[in-house]
Amino acid sequence: MVYQNPDDPIGATPVTRRILDLVERHADELAKGWLAEINSDATTPTHGRFADNAELYRRGHRIFGQIGQWINQDLTRDDLQKYWTTVGEQRRVEGFPLSEIVQSLGLIRKHFWQKVETEGLLDTAADMCQAMELHNRVTLYFDRAIYFLVLGYEKS
Repeated sequence: MVYQNPDDPIGATPVTRRILDLVERHADELAKGWLAEINSDATTPTHGRFADNAELYRRGHRIFGQIGQWINQDLTRDDLQKYWTTVGEQRRVEGFPLSEIVQSLGLIRKHFWQKVETEGLLDTAADMCQAMELHNRVTLYFDRAIYFLVLGYEKS
């Protein structure tokens, strides 16, 4: 049985709380690592040519914050739909190819899980079991983000 504090969101586990803390404490580092990668990655050349690096950083930082909100269940499906549909519309107007936008989200996901792994938050079998639900929740975040992003992109 998994410990659950009645004051925590539904499904909060010790692993979830540690990862939420990690995202909060390291959002700046995560966003900077992601920014460096999209600026140099051959699969995201439009990002590398985008004139406003500070804006790209803010975008990445916002997404890492949203992941934390989603894990904590502070963000709803409707919130995601509204945000990502708008992002899809904006990115098309800005001239970003859809493939690059989806790739940039994949790179955010990669940086998120690499940080979780390097921090050693999933060392025990019990941690791994608790992490499975968290993994599913994060996967759902990205699946929905991509779906609504594409809808917005196609709509504009």
